[in-house]
Parts: sequence; structure tokens; C-alpha cells
Amino acid sequence: MLKSVVLATLLGACSVLGAECSRDKQCPEETPCCSQYGECGIGAFCLGGCDPTASYSLDACVPAPVCESKELDFKSLKRVADIGEYLGDPTDYDWVASGEPAQHDGNVLLTMPKGSVGTVMSSTTYLWYGNVKARMKSSRGRGVVTAFILFSDVKDEIDYEWIGVDLETAQTNYYFQGITNYTNSENITLENSFSDFHDYEFRWTPDKIEWLVDGKVGRTVEREGTWNATAQLWEYPQTPSRVQLSLWPGGAEGNPEGTVNWAGGTIDWNHEDIKRLGYFYVEVESVSIECYDGKDGLGTNDNKSYWYDSEVGTNNTIVDGDRDTVLASMQATGLNMEKGKKKTDNKDDDDDDDKDDDDKEEPKTVPGGTTGSTGNDHSDEGESSGGGAGTSGDAGGTQPTEEYDWSNFDQGLSSNDDAGQSSSTDGGNAGTKAQASLLAIVVAGCALYWR
Repeated sequence: MLKSVVLATLLGACSVLGAECSRDKQCPEETPCCSQYGECGIGAFCLGGCDPTASYSLDACVPAPVCESKELDFKSLKRVADIGEYLGDPTDYDWVASGEPAQHDGNVLLTMPKGSVGTVMSSTTYLWYGNVKARMKSSRGRGVVTAFILFSDVKDEIDYEWIGVDLETAQTNYYFQGITNYTNSENITLENSFSDFHDYEFRWTPDKIEWLVDGKVGRTVEREGTWNATAQLWEYPQTPSRVQLSLWPGGAEGNPEGTVNWAGGTIDWNHEDIKRLGYFYVEVESVSIECYDGKDGLGTNDNKSYWYDSEVGTNNTIVDGDRDTVLASMQATGLNMEKGKKKTDNKDDDDDDDKDDDDKEEPKTVPGGTTGSTGNDHSDEGESSGGGAGTSGDAGGTQPTEEYDWSNFDQGLSSNDDAGQSSSTDGGNAGTKAQASLLAIVVAGCALYWR
């Protein structure tokens, strides 16, 4: 279905490495959207994964489709769209994919051919708290990483990860706005994750996260243990997130040493799965999504779309409203969602503008970074945390003052300014470390291709 996409997106990644973005370096107006991999562009850059805090403006990113409870199988891949073709209508597709998903016995395989950088599938709708369960088998092999994560546009993350040399362990972790803190990591022991199907589940509420394997709770994190007294906020995942399933080469030659070591060593491209099938693979049978029944503007899905009204990027800056989620073309952005729309006379609505732009370099429309890790890539394994709306201090364990209203998870900051403006306590660096390390995966992918 997506033949040759791995090569095409990899080449695209190699050509856009100069267009980086972060909270400290927003995208320019001509390529206003910052992808989850820290690249600026238009089109697909402005859809799922577009980080409003690192984009030209908050409204450069297209509003995200609200949660929809659903039971998904893979007896057909008709509901899986190529990232280069999807324009943002969740009624057309359930998943957006980069790489090469393949159908096998009514399931989907996320494949990673020799020398490639794998496959990722992302849900077209977002989850703002709720339950998600995937029935799946991990991949295997040195340097091979399987991931099942919830990942928000401001880089809140809840994850399961499997390292291909340890098939009896599911690693779990969570992040707030991309801040690296590996004390948040914990393992769950299980039977062989490659040969046996297991049900992996997240149960996520404003107050608690539970990780379950085969119906049994393997780990619980309470929000009350994530208070950062210095920044006066909760370092707890709290923003609408996509469901992502991925397979990627953490052990690719040229990746950061921390990533390679965490992934079990340098990847073996002569592994028996490569010799026998031509690729490493993850097998997914089904995914179920159950939306949270939010009240009072927290965790709701009452309308059509989510967007942010402040660069702070916490739960109290999310709007559940009725803005459109669909681009007219891959030339459009959240700033001009109708750009490139075809008129009845088959003439583009911006043909005149295009004549003036003939000599300009064509903006990138598909994030090249989608061929690497989708979440935190562990490149700084063992280092101290940093970045984010709250960048330092006593993260976790230190409680709010006694008068804090525990029934009201209204994040906020101690010196929050007007909506749309960063607070003085905002370190202005959330996700920078994660974005930089994710970009390193793309660099490694380029190196693999040109070897």
C-alpha cells in the first residue's frame, strides 16, 4: 500500500535538517508549522503532531479532531492513510502511517526492512484522558525497538516500549512536555512479547495513570506525586494525545550512544527475520479507544476539535470547540486552510500567488522525521532532566500547600500572564531536548541510506 514511502520520506528528511524549531526557535511564517520532530513545514507538518508552542503562532497548527470511542481491527488497511495524502478528515481514516505497514492474517505488520528506519502509525483522532488497549506482539533483535505510546502535540507522553533483546520486559514511562526524567521509568515482567499476543492497556485520568498487561495492573502513577514546587505545576501528562504504534532502529549505526546502549546494542541487519522475511516486524491485532467522560472543560470531547489558547501548553489552555480540522491541500496551513483548494474550473485558488513563487524553493509538506522514533529516543539516558514549562526544582513528591484544592486539576502557573503569552516561570524550552534527540534519529537514517 505504501510501497517506497520509507525511501521517499528518508530522502525528504535529509533535505530539511536545517529547518529546525523549538520553543526557543519558532518556525518562520512561510513554513509556520513545527512537526513533532522539530522541523518546519506546511501541509502534513500542520496536522497531527504539530507543536503550537514551537510553530510561528498557535493557530499555525490545524485543530486536532476530538476523541471518538472505537474498536479497531486490521482486516483491511483501507482505513490507514499515507501521511503524504491525509488532509485531516478523521471520518475518512483511522490511522496515518509512515513507512510500510502490511496486512497479515487479518492483522497489521509494522515492518522495518534492512537499512530502513521503520514504520509508525498514528491515530487520526486525539484522546484527552481515557482508556486505550492494543493487542499485539513486539518485534525482536538487538537494537530493535517497539513502541505503543500516547503522545501529545506539546510532547506529553505515556508509553510502553520493548527492547528486542529483552522479550520478558515491557518498559513503561511518562513525560511532561518532553522533559527527560528517567526516574519516571518502571518495568513490567511478562511472558515472551514476540511469540505471544498480549493486551497492553493505558488507563489515563486527570488523577492517575495505570499500565495493564493482560488485564492486570502492572504499574500506577498518581498525579499527586508529580508536583514541581519550584515551577508550581504538575509534571503529569495532561493534554490531548494521539495513539501511536511504531517500530524503529534504536541501535542504528550513528545514533547517539545513549540510544544505542538503551536499545540493546548496534542493530543486526543480518538477523534471521531479515534473512527469512526481509524485515523486522511488529504484529498488531486490534486497538480499542474509550474516551474519558470529562466535565467542566477538562477531558471533554463535546465538540469537533481541540486547540491551544496559550503557549504554556497545559490542560487549562485547551479549547474543545468547533473549528475545522481539514486542509484543502498539502500547500495549506492552519493560517490559510483553503490554500491550494481546487475551484470548479480546475484552477487553483492561489494560481496567481504561485506565479510569484516560481523561483522560490518548494516548502516541505511531509515531516521527514516520521521515519524515526515517535517519542523520547533515550539519547540522553542517565542524564539529568531539563526543559519544559517547569525546568528545575523538586519534581515529584513535593506537595502543594495545604490549601490547594485537590478536586480541581486546573494546571495554571503561579505567574500566568494573559492567554497566548508565556508566563515568567515558563522555561521556554519544553521538548527541546526531545526534539533534538529525535532529529538525531533522522540523521542516523540518512547515514544508513547513504552508506
